[in-house]
Formats: sequence, C-alpha cells, structure tokens
Amino acid sequence: MIPKAFVQELLGRADIVDVIESYVPLRRAGSNLVACCPFHGEKTPSFTVSPTKQFYHCFGCGAHGSAIGFLMEYVGMGFVEAVKDLASRCGMKVPEVAPSPQEAARQVQSEELTELLQRAAQFYKSELKRSEKAIAYLKGRGLTGEIAARFQLGFAPSGWQNLAAAFSDYQSKALVDAGLVIQSEDKRYDRFRDRIMFPIISLRGQVIGFGGRVLDAAEPKYLNSPETALFEKGRELYGLFQARQAIRDTGRIVVVEGYMDVVALAQYGIGYAVATLGTATTASHLQKLLRHTDEVVFCFDGDAAGRRAAWRALEGSLTQLRDGKQIKFLLLPEADDPDSFVRREGKAPFERLLTETALPLSTFALKELTARADMGSAEGRARFVQEAKPLVKQISAPILGLMIRKRVAELGGISQAELEERLEWRPTSPPVAASQRAPRRAPDAYARLLERILAEPKLIAELLPLTLPSPPARSAEASALFDLIEEYRTLDGELTVAGAIELLRGRGHGVTVQSLMSVVHELQRFSAEELLVEVRGSVRTLLSEADEARRVQFMEGVSSPAELSEEARTLLTRAPAASSTVKSH
Repeated sequence: MIPKAFVQELLGRADIVDVIESYVPLRRAGSNLVACCPFHGEKTPSFTVSPTKQFYHCFGCGAHGSAIGFLMEYVGMGFVEAVKDLASRCGMKVPEVAPSPQEAARQVQSEELTELLQRAAQFYKSELKRSEKAIAYLKGRGLTGEIAARFQLGFAPSGWQNLAAAFSDYQSKALVDAGLVIQSEDKRYDRFRDRIMFPIISLRGQVIGFGGRVLDAAEPKYLNSPETALFEKGRELYGLFQARQAIRDTGRIVVVEGYMDVVALAQYGIGYAVATLGTATTASHLQKLLRHTDEVVFCFDGDAAGRRAAWRALEGSLTQLRDGKQIKFLLLPEADDPDSFVRREGKAPFERLLTETALPLSTFALKELTARADMGSAEGRARFVQEAKPLVKQISAPILGLMIRKRVAELGGISQAELEERLEWRPTSPPVAASQRAPRRAPDAYARLLERILAEPKLIAELLPLTLPSPPARSAEASALFDLIEEYRTLDGELTVAGAIELLRGRGHGVTVQSLMSVVHELQRFSAEELLVEVRGSVRTLLSEADEARRVQFMEGVSSPAELSEEARTLLTRAPAASSTVKSH
C-alpha cells in the first residue's frame, strides 16, 4: 500500500505537462495548454491541461484527472504502476506501508481472481487449437486465426470438470468466486461447457470474465460470467480494449448485441464495434462510450427484439446526452444481424448504412412514438404527447432538448409554451457572453461547496472547524464533500487540485468529479477571495437551513413555549445561522 501523503507529495513535485506531452503533443493557449483529446476522436481541440493547477480536462468527453490519472487512463497502467512511473520521473522512491486487513484481503482476492481468469483463458485457448469442430465453426463464420488471436478466443470442451486439468486444486473456493465453476449441494462442475469462449478484457488488458457461445441451436445461445469482485456487466463493454485505436481513428463506436457481431465486424475491417454483455445499455455504459468518442451508433437486428433493444438503449441514453455528441440508431433488415450482413455484403455497404441510414436519436425517438399513435386524431396526438413527456423531461442536453420540445409540440398540435407548461419545464434565461456569465449554480449547497473547493482546495480549511449538517438523503456531491474533508484531516501539507481529484478517485467518486469538472475549470478565472465569499455563503445557507429544520422539528406537537427544552428555546430565539463561526467578508 502506498501512503496517501506520498501520493500528495508526488503530485506536488510532478509536472503534468511533461507527463502528457510525452504521449500527446500540446500547444499553448493562454495560461493553459490544449490538444485534440486523446480519449476520443475530434477535430477541434477540447482537451485542456492546466500547468498551475496540475490537472487535465476534456470539454468534449469529460475525461479529467491528475498526472497519475492520465497514466492510468491513457497508458492503461494500474494505480501502483502509475505512481511508480511518475515517481521515477521525479527521482523519488516509493515507500510502502502495510495495508489494513480489509484492504489487504481485497487486494489478495483481486490478484488471485485475475490470475485464475488468465489461466482459464490460456486453457480455453489451448483447447481451441485441439478442437476440430470449434475451428471448423469459426472458419465457417469467416474468422481467421489472426482475428481469433486478437480477441484471445478459446473453447470450453464438453464434459463437467475439464478445468481440473488447468487447476490442481479444483475444489478451491476461488474458482467459484471467479465464476469459473458452479458449486451445487452435491457436486461441482464447470460453468462453461461446449462453447466458444470470448474473454472479456478490461481497459487495463486484464481478463475479468467470459462470454460463451454455443456451436449449435442449444439455449442459452450466450452465457456470461456472473458478477464478481472484478466483473460488473452493467459497466463493461466487450471489445472496447481491442477497439481503442480504431475508435480514435474513426471517431465512432458501433454498439451491437453479440460477441460474434463484434469479432465478425473486426474481421472485415470494422474494428470500432463493442457489445453490451447480455444486458440493456446503462448510464455507466454511455458514460464510458462518450468518453471515447463523439458519435455512438446502436446497431441492432430489425426484428421485434432488436427494436425493443434499441428503445431500451434510447431510454438509457437520455440522461447522458450532451450537445455536440451524436447518438444514432441503425436497424438492419429483419433477417440480418451485423455478423450476417457484413459477411454477405462486406465493409463498404455496412459503413454506408452507418453514415446514410442510421437515424439520430431525436429522429428515431419521434418516429417510434408517432408510429404508436393515430396522429390524425386529437386523441392520438394526446397519446403521443403523453408518451413523449417522460422522455423529453430526461434529456440532459440543453440545446437538443429545446429542439426536441419544439418538434414534439409541432407534432402534437400545441404550442411550445403549452407543452412546457405540461412538462412543468422551467425556462432558462437568455444566453450571455462568457465574460459576463457567473459560475453555474449547482443544485444544492453541498455541490456548490465541492465545486469551489476543487477549484481552490486551500478553502477546505474554512470547513474544518465546522460541523456541517448532513442532508437527510445524501447526494453524490455531499458524500464526496464529506469524504474529501475526512481525507484532508489525515494529511499534512496543502491540498492541491490534482491531490483532491486523486483522493476522491480513491474513494470511488470519479463519476461525480467528472460531472463537476467543466464548472471547476470555469471557476479558475475567479480569484481565491471571490471563491471564499461563495464558500462562506454556501456554509451559511447550510447552517441556516439546518437551524430552520430543527426549529420545525422542535415546534411539532408543542402547544406552549413552556414545553420546550432549554436548547430549543435558545435556538428559537437566536438569529438564523447565529451558531455559525463563519466570518463575514
């Protein structure tokens, strides 16, 4: 385990510009440096590196982090490897301390499962070479040995305990924890039998699970690893590790349903395809996809099941939409899937469908909704508006949301104002120039505090003497704020932006920080004194709201002041937030 204090010292000494510039060419733009984002394809630079604050942020895909984060995300290093690499650049030696028993147990389990899965992948790969029927199956699907090697394809033979040949301790509980074997009341047996094996590889290049496909018409056609300490199917995408370079080259990702679709498309030169792992597309999937590209195309079969899958993907996309990003939908002819189409027609016709036939999300959504209603009658249009309402309300992209609301109103035969009244939509103020615009107001005081402390971390000292009230239902931002305060109390020295980002990443708040970084970057143009005023204002708001909630609580069920405790009478007679030690500015 690497001490947190060393990580903070390392980030204070390292120069993020030198680190990133060793992989990505940067050019000066005012006080910052910019480049085309290395995490997704783009033509106009939106990737910014701050040499003074020592962090990077992409306004296009949301990628952000410290020098350590860049080595992990771009180079694919693990945390320890990234720290050691950065330390060697700075001439520092990495100290190590014994982890807590819980951390040590998790680390040992993770390393053990990783090793078991890698050994299983090697076993399945060797079995593929020995199986004539598996080789004949893959050749019949048009795959070459080269593409099989690229995706590390393997074969699980028929039989109940073939993995006993790969693992001397077949009775080990770790094999169950890794999802490789199943333990029933009276027997233990291999989970995968008589299937082509598709290793699921993380962005760090580690096998974290498997998908297995039958060679005949047996069911289920696909079988996935269960969720384990390493594998969560709602967050992973098959083929993303192999597709990274092709995605950067084309600026596009195609999302398909099956492992074989991904491999077949790669065989025909379409290397930017990925697949969800037997589950509907989730918000986590979309976040990961949009970090790598500006254009995502969902490509499904044209049958009823494919249309349902496309609609679920659309519903899962709405909260992740951002202006400037494109999400499209392509439904193939009903008898086709991506695998069969590309084998019959080839690369060029498939890519023409992607560019000429795929429908933008807004067009696809309205086409599907209008098909469900009789748009020639008032009743049908009312149904259309009613079904569009929950979808429109979820759209997170402001400009695209406005355009879709206008179109829904037109199709429904009502005015936009009437539609927005039914949506309980709050119109925004007219846009103003960036130089005149104040920092965005976050949804609550905890989020505003976290944004401003990330922009100027030394302001966290304002919170240390206080006992901030905990909200009844903690938001992600509130949880991150309280965890950052807790982490800071254990540190010596000053907190930096890079240090704060790294502490929060270590506590599992990476997604929350990503959602705030555009505002944090915008706040850099304000002085520490201006941000201090806002921090103190947010603290006063929190304390005042907490006092008011306690006043209400004290007064409930009380018929006269005599029934109140001394604490309650003191609280009710003092000015709001008088208990605060926050200084005026």
